[in-house]
Amino acid sequence: MHAISRVPKLPLRSALRASAISGGRAVARRANVHAVRTFSSASAQSDRDTITRLLYSIGTKREVERYLRIFSSSADANHPAKFAVIKVGGAVLDQVEELATNLSFLYRVGLYPVVLHGAGPQLNSIIESAGVIPDYIDGIRVTDAKTLQIARRVFLDENLKLVAALEKLGTRARPITSGVFSADYLDKDKYGLVGKITKVDKRPIEASIRAGALPILTSLAESDAGQILNVNADIAAGELAKELEPLKIVFLNEKGGLFHGITGEKLDVINLDEEYDELMKQPWVKYGTKLKLREFKELLDHLPRTSSVAVISVDSLQRELFTDSGAGTLIRRGYKLFRHKTIDSVGADRLRQVIHDRDPDVLSGEESVTGVLNALKDTPYTIYGDEPLDVVAIVSHPEGEVPILTKLLASRNGVMNGIVDNVFNAIKKDHRRLFWTARADDENRSWHFERADGSFTRAGKSLFWYGVHDVNEVEKLVKAIEEKGRIPRTYLPVGPPAPPHKVASVPSGVRSYSTMARRRVPGFSRGYATAATSTEQKRLALIGARGYTGQTLTTLLSEHPYLNLTHVSSRQLAGYPLTSYTKAPVSFSDLSVEDVERMEKDGEVDAWVMALPNGICKPFVDAIDRGTAERKDGKGSVVVDLSADYRFEDGWTYGLPELYGRDAIRASKRISNPGCYATSSQLLVAPLLPHLKPEAWPTVFGVSGYSGAGTVTGPTDPDGRPTTVPKVTPESLHGGIRPYALTDHIHEREAARHLSRLLASSSGSGSAAAGTGMKLAFVPSVAPWFSGIISVLSMPLNGKVSAREVRALYEARYAGEKLVRIKNEVPTLPDVENQHGWTVGGFQVHSEGDRAVVVGGLDNLLKGAATQCLQNLNLALGYDEYAGIPVA
Repeated sequence: MHAISRVPKLPLRSALRASAISGGRAVARRANVHAVRTFSSASAQSDRDTITRLLYSIGTKREVERYLRIFSSSADANHPAKFAVIKVGGAVLDQVEELATNLSFLYRVGLYPVVLHGAGPQLNSIIESAGVIPDYIDGIRVTDAKTLQIARRVFLDENLKLVAALEKLGTRARPITSGVFSADYLDKDKYGLVGKITKVDKRPIEASIRAGALPILTSLAESDAGQILNVNADIAAGELAKELEPLKIVFLNEKGGLFHGITGEKLDVINLDEEYDELMKQPWVKYGTKLKLREFKELLDHLPRTSSVAVISVDSLQRELFTDSGAGTLIRRGYKLFRHKTIDSVGADRLRQVIHDRDPDVLSGEESVTGVLNALKDTPYTIYGDEPLDVVAIVSHPEGEVPILTKLLASRNGVMNGIVDNVFNAIKKDHRRLFWTARADDENRSWHFERADGSFTRAGKSLFWYGVHDVNEVEKLVKAIEEKGRIPRTYLPVGPPAPPHKVASVPSGVRSYSTMARRRVPGFSRGYATAATSTEQKRLALIGARGYTGQTLTTLLSEHPYLNLTHVSSRQLAGYPLTSYTKAPVSFSDLSVEDVERMEKDGEVDAWVMALPNGICKPFVDAIDRGTAERKDGKGSVVVDLSADYRFEDGWTYGLPELYGRDAIRASKRISNPGCYATSSQLLVAPLLPHLKPEAWPTVFGVSGYSGAGTVTGPTDPDGRPTTVPKVTPESLHGGIRPYALTDHIHEREAARHLSRLLASSSGSGSAAAGTGMKLAFVPSVAPWFSGIISVLSMPLNGKVSAREVRALYEARYAGEKLVRIKNEVPTLPDVENQHGWTVGGFQVHSEGDRAVVVGGLDNLLKGAATQCLQNLNLALGYDEYAGIPVA
């Protein structure tokens, strides 16, 4: 096995906290020059030391000193204003003393942010008291001469208040109310004296910093003719940042960040390269939120990748700047990641150069680049990394064997920008268990410990792993991979094995590098950003396990790493053992409504699954609701209903993650599992909604295996236990198919209801249909095979398209979805039977180009029921979405 490269530093939380750091002595020299310029006396240095120690109270000494070093090294004599631009919202100016205190902290440790403020609330208050009614067009304040006269006075007053508050604290500050922004009229006839910035002169700012004073700017500009113009403060801050190229652009507001429009949770980190396009499509991203995100992206596209935006409240400014956990919302460009199965896909020459430059075993002479590459020929592998190859990881994964991370090669940029963590989490999404090694003297062993479930060290080497929780199984796996030469023969114990070190999960104070954790954008798990997931063991109760879906679900749960089936209820089978579940002995019981209420009240389980016929589960759900209301811990269990009872209820979350959102499921306690036909129909129709022809509704013809018709109680087996038999048998079909429920099938109404939501939120439909609700014609049939659905969509279009364009719509819609497979050919039964995902293909368009035909399919017991149920459980319980689901 090839050793993993040593990570040069612990990953920094963001690209904003990164700059190109050259040799240590050069950094120290620049920092010292900066400190000498700022603090020319011993007392000033003592002041700096005192403030630095105060910062230790909000973060570790290592964090604070690391960020101080990075921020200090960002500026030099020629570019003194490269630390940060801080835009202060008008509402924040009402907290002027707290704002001044926080800015003084920065000043006293030798940092000089460029501060620019607005004064919107103050201006509104004054002009309204003067009898002037504020007028806005397109969100822009119309500014006449009287309004501008008042605005100029308000801006100057607020500017002087902040300067005075800083000077009172012993912090030198310089008011800069003109001379920085040049502007032309935005639209004089429409907006009046409102300007569009055409030029930024940074000389007054740099002069202020060289003189040892914080520059405090207003958002007023001047035309070439000397006319003062009002400009939006956010836009002014952006133009200022484009000129100065600072590490940080900080927007201080009273809310303290950006928030999810559905769950209400604060968005921790947004990686624009990975998430922007899909984020902007979400129905809750609208109005001001959409405008802000667009402005942030346009700004960061003009800046180096080391720059990023933070939206934060004033009282959390220091925590945002000097701790890994941060406090507000961090917006950065991020990095796109890849997965490749061959060296050529990465680029052989590029990969050789990375190994040559970074692999410690190659650098020490223990291995050669050729030897590393040749070793890949003997086993299946996946190469992970980012587009500029700042991080490259190689995972060896022979079929049937435990995967091994053989290489993790990171540049300094890859470490400081958090790409190492993103790559590692991409690996973790693909592999439920993993082994890797590191040197025992690695100065960053804590990075490995934080990501492992266990480890042990022998002969100067540490072996780490996750996804394996039994000591005996660990020893067995280690022995197998050593005997096959996949790792050195170092870890086999001589005597009884010492218990492996159990490592706690990543500390809650460490900010994950993505919004895609519990704040993930609805319906969007594409890309390979970091996902912070739970590994806590939890308990599940299943009500109604006799049918095919219940049996399939219990089989899946046998392989789930964290979710344990503790109760299974069936009146007919009470007392008999559940043979399809193999993790632990479980017997059927006959849980009454009263039993369920008591169990929920006592917190005996974490989740319930209702696998009952339609119209039966409401008394059990009501019992759970009553039990939840009486729980002392204030918590409640998750409920997933597999019947159709709650698929039309507004209070329940509809659990089709690929279309309607993962965040909503994560935040929900009541989830309705979609029907099998409805799942396939909606996945078929959704990508074509932008081309929907008004009033010409699509038709889906579906054929399902006979298991979809359900079961009835059959004769008892030799042990006296009732058996389950299908309602429809192959014999009764006489080898053919049987159409049924030719109109008004419940799945027709279900699919139409939820597609209507999707249509209403689609910004490109161009159709009057968007306001009328969706209709779908659905014709089902049952066939003489056991499981599997083939669905054929025929959809009139509002314009001419090609078959290639139709396929492209599906590829774009389902990019990155692990349970969606796209092929050219028409899917057949072997493509869907016993498969956990949905397959689509056979893209064809009528010769006149105005009607598309597409074929999709899934296993009605898996993606149509049990697999989808497990997806919803995983999301609601905080697990990785695909935990326990075999993903190809």
